[in-house]
Amino acid sequence: MPKIRYVEFDAAHPDDFVYSIPDGLDAWLLVLTQTPALFEVAGELKEFPAHSAVLYPPNHAIHYRACSAKYVNDWVRFDADESYITESALPTGVPFSLPDPGYCHQLFQLLTLENTFHNDYRELSIDYLFRIIFNKLHEASQDKLSPQYYKLLELRKALYNNPGHPWTVSSMAEYLHISAGYLQTIYKSTFGISCMEDVIHCRIRLAKEKLVFGPHKIAEIASLCGYANVEHFCRQFRQHSGCSPRAYRDKHASRL
Repeated sequence: MPKIRYVEFDAAHPDDFVYSIPDGLDAWLLVLTQTPALFEVAGELKEFPAHSAVLYPPNHAIHYRACSAKYVNDWVRFDADESYITESALPTGVPFSLPDPGYCHQLFQLLTLENTFHNDYRELSIDYLFRIIFNKLHEASQDKLSPQYYKLLELRKALYNNPGHPWTVSSMAEYLHISAGYLQTIYKSTFGISCMEDVIHCRIRLAKEKLVFGPHKIAEIASLCGYANVEHFCRQFRQHSGCSPRAYRDKHASRL
């Protein structure tokens, strides 16, 4: 299992920060940036944007530095002989963009926390977290992120956090400052579902939760889920769930 030598998240450095080890470390180093930084790649310093990841194997030359007022990153130095790390197809010494930096940052927070524990499952938990991190890194290294990706991710999070908002294609396009047609094209190509279908799925999921665990009447649930018309809500709920809201409530109430 991976053995952590040191792990840190939200590590802040001044604008003159430089980390340079020409002969590399005797361990692995994984860095996730939260701010832009300069990395040496093939003998040349290049600027890479925030939310980049770079993996350095043992004895690989390392050189990166701040390029703004402050440099912030998450990083872990570790030993490993697991094949999912040692035989990984990830690029080494070359930064690549992360599709969901917030999620990866949370994984680093958990990794840091687990490393402080001294219980029977500490090593196993750390191994699981490393496996998840490397799965996400593999996904990220294979994706060709569009310039709008991070804005699309913010929009999708907004949808999931507030499905009852009166979302329309036009309002979502305005949220990203792009045309409605372009939004529909890039949203579906990125997430495999249209933006309005995503809204509907979020609303039906919220409705199911309210029907099973909430005291609200069906008309109230329809309103909470963004439907101005209860008949439209019931019709759409049946299309996606195979039964009416009342039948869904009755079915699940008997199981509680």
